Amino acid sequence: MNRPENQARPSGVVRGTLRRVAITAAVAIVAAMSIPAGGRAETPAAAPPDRDAVRKIVREYLLEHPEIIEEAIGVLRARREAREQDRIAAAIREHDGALRSHPMSPVSGNPKGDVTLIEFFDYQCGYCKRSLQPVKDLLAADDRLRIVWKEFPILGPVSRFAARAGMAAARQGRYLEYHVAVMGSRGKLTEDRVMALAGRAGLDVGRLRSDMEDPAIEAYLDETISLARTLGIRGTPAFVIGDTLVPGAVGGDRLKELIARARSGR
Repeated sequence: MNRPENQARPSGVVRGTLRRVAITAAVAIVAAMSIPAGGRAETPAAAPPDRDAVRKIVREYLLEHPEIIEEAIGVLRARREAREQDRIAAAIREHDGALRSHPMSPVSGNPKGDVTLIEFFDYQCGYCKRSLQPVKDLLAADDRLRIVWKEFPILGPVSRFAARAGMAAARQGRYLEYHVAVMGSRGKLTEDRVMALAGRAGLDVGRLRSDMEDPAIEAYLDETISLARTLGIRGTPAFVIGDTLVPGAVGGDRLKELIARARSGR
C-alpha cells in the first residue's frame, strides 16, 4: 500500500499494556491471597498494600507466565481495531452521498447496480496498478456491479496532473478508457506521457487540456482528499464496499467475497 509518508507507531503502547497487565495481575493475586484456604473471603482491614511486595509478586508471576503479555497486547489490539472499524463504518454511513453518488465521481459498470465498489487510487501507485486487472475482471463478470472511481492524488504533482486529466476525460465520456490506459502503463509517468496515453485512448487532447483547467476539478480533488482522510485512508489503493473499508491491494477473490457479503446484507 503506497503511503505519502511513514507513520510511526506510538512507542508507549507496549509500556502502557505492560502496566495494565501488572496492575490486573497484582489485584488478582492479592485478592486470591486474602481468601483463607477452604473458606470465603473476609472483609480485609483497610490497610495500604505493600507496594514492593506487590511488585515482586507481579514480576515473578509475569516471569513464570510471559505469554500473558502477548495475550494482553493481542486483546488490546483487537479492541482498538474493533473500535476503529466501528468509527469507519459510521463515517461511511455519514458520508454515503459523497462516496456513492457525487455528481462528479466517474462511474463504470451498471449505473443501477445493487452493489457499489468505491476505489481510492493514485495513478503513480504500484499497488493500484496491481489491482487494475482484478477490478477489470469484476467489471466484465458481474453485470450487477457499480464502480465509483475516486481520484486520490497523494504521490506528487504528476499524480495531481493525471487526476485532473482523468476528471476531464470523464467529460468526453471516455473515463474508463483513460483510466485503463494510464493505470495500465509501465514506467515513470510524466505530464507529456499522460497526454500521449490519453491520445492513444481516443481522447481529444486539446479539449482535455482545456477542461483540466476548470477550478471545479481542483475543488473536487481537494474534497475527495478530505473525504479520504475523514475515513482514515492514508494510502492507496483503498476500497469501500458496503460499510467496509479495505486498505491496500486486494485480490479478486477477496473483492468477490466482500461484494457477496454486501449483496446479502451481512
